[in-house]
Amino acid sequence: MKILIVEDDREAARFLAKGLTEAGHVVDHAADGLDGYALAEAGGYDVLVVDRMLPKLEGLSLIRSLREQGDTTPVLILSALGQVDDRVKGLRAGGDDYLTKPYAFSELLARVEVLARRRGAGAGGEDTVYRVGDLELDRLSRRVTRAGREIELQPREFRLLEYLMKNAGQVVTRTMLLEHVWDYHFDPQTNVIDVHVSRLRAKIDKGFETALIQTVRGAGYRIRGSGG
Repeated sequence: MKILIVEDDREAARFLAKGLTEAGHVVDHAADGLDGYALAEAGGYDVLVVDRMLPKLEGLSLIRSLREQGDTTPVLILSALGQVDDRVKGLRAGGDDYLTKPYAFSELLARVEVLARRRGAGAGGEDTVYRVGDLELDRLSRRVTRAGREIELQPREFRLLEYLMKNAGQVVTRTMLLEHVWDYHFDPQTNVIDVHVSRLRAKIDKGFETALIQTVRGAGYRIRGSGG
């Protein structure tokens, strides 16, 4: 998943981003409400994690503005304000869930995953399970199977496969992979992509009659579409 954290406490944001990244998610961070609103408005996020007390634009105002623009991205509100009235205000402003500080990271991660699952189950939500032939990837449980056999992937390998399967049948360039899987907006001039694709192939294709991951010379990589 791609998650936006809007949190002005940099240490808290760093801790949260580290945990979510280790769980295999792509994370962006905004340190104030205006930057958070601009990033959220640009779209592309599965879940927003928004602190309530923010500089420049308060968290509930940020959420109201997004909802007024028709943005339905799930929002988890974080706040030290934990009274019933505070939680009610947050939910009425357009928040989907409300977590009081201090919190356990495991609970926050579970709540984020539940919000993403709800969105995936709703109309127009992004699929939470990708299938290509006998290969299946569950974005929420982070489970990958081929022909019913479970395959263990490292977080980066999972993100790489997730992006390939999301774009099944299409050529995915190195630039696209660097931006969406590594969150690089420059070419590090290394063979990091080739190494990870090679490792992924060894886990996904080895021992199976049909190889799903293909190299498109001079262009990038592609995973076979449903039509082969």
